[in-house]
Amino acid sequence: MVSLVASFVASAAPIPLFNTYRAEDGFTNAGISLAVVANAVGTIAALLVLGRLSNHLGRRRTAIASLVLLLLGCLLLLNVHAIETLLTGRLLMGVGTGLASSSLTSYIVDSAPARPVWLAAVASSQGPMLGLTFGAVISGVLVQFGPWPRELIYLVCVGLLVLSAMLVVLSPETAKPTPGAWRSLVPQFRIPARVRHLLPVAAAIFLATWATGAFYQAFMPALVEERLHIHSPLVLGLVFAAYLAPSVLGAPLGGRFTSASAQRIGMVIFLIGWIGIIAAIAIGTLAMFVAATIIAGAGQGVATSAATRGLLHNNTLADRAPIFSAIYLLCYSGAAFPSLISGELSSTFSLPQIAFGYSAFAFIASLFTLLASRNPRTESDA
Repeated sequence: MVSLVASFVASAAPIPLFNTYRAEDGFTNAGISLAVVANAVGTIAALLVLGRLSNHLGRRRTAIASLVLLLLGCLLLLNVHAIETLLTGRLLMGVGTGLASSSLTSYIVDSAPARPVWLAAVASSQGPMLGLTFGAVISGVLVQFGPWPRELIYLVCVGLLVLSAMLVVLSPETAKPTPGAWRSLVPQFRIPARVRHLLPVAAAIFLATWATGAFYQAFMPALVEERLHIHSPLVLGLVFAAYLAPSVLGAPLGGRFTSASAQRIGMVIFLIGWIGIIAAIAIGTLAMFVAATIIAGAGQGVATSAATRGLLHNNTLADRAPIFSAIYLLCYSGAAFPSLISGELSSTFSLPQIAFGYSAFAFIASLFTLLASRNPRTESDA
């Protein structure tokens, strides 16, 4: 769990620096959006090619490899003055987080106790959110108050990643290495038949909620500065954390309901949050923007953990890495493709108009969830 959180701390580190890069290096909204896309594309590529590797090489080896890739990305981002450097560093970190998403989450599920039943789903689905939350806040503090504002956060992340690698080395292996590592590089997804009917709604939830997270990475810093007149890197980190942190609290609450009910409840809350976000942008009120962000974050925590719980129903050891690869492929597709489109449109449409487009996506996903969410089939249903 520590290593998974540390991986996403590193992933969130550049977010409070995006306005610095805009002001000091002339990066555009489209360029920053492309950096978000590069990170997501690297993650998608890793999930497609490397998602099953931990089943064959073992969880420990692949987890260490993911941490090394993230460390190299942090070292590259120590000296960002050209958009190409930012894109390359984010791409490298994306590959690292993609490998971590499949290997470390499977490692967590392998090691989790049987009770409570929702614990593994919550830990695996909310570990990234927890790491992104800490990463954004710590980065905001160091950028605003620390020495070397453009470098210190990356040095801190390097230390965390080295510590995480040491902890993984000391941890027991949970998946016995098996032959077929090269064959596993051929992209393949295996969603067990008993939960395959859950995939369309799960996809809608993952795509919409992670698209919103990407919106907060790519456009929130400029939006807060231009529309809400806030110039503090710490505030940027806190606003981003306001979307992610409530998801960690919302996820256990979803465990009190069936998977389908929790998905519906979560997406309704998520949509209410988005309505508040649009209203806050129109009025220009930071307090309302943060409050609505917290509501949306709590809703996405309930919904995403419930969708993950449904897909993990009665899973086997061999199922876990492919299932998580499919989950994170959907998540990062939600981050990549809307960001790519909205980045291209950012020179034509205003930031409030782009935000409204994301809210429309949230509405469609919420409506589909209300109409189509189902529970996993039991043995008696099969």
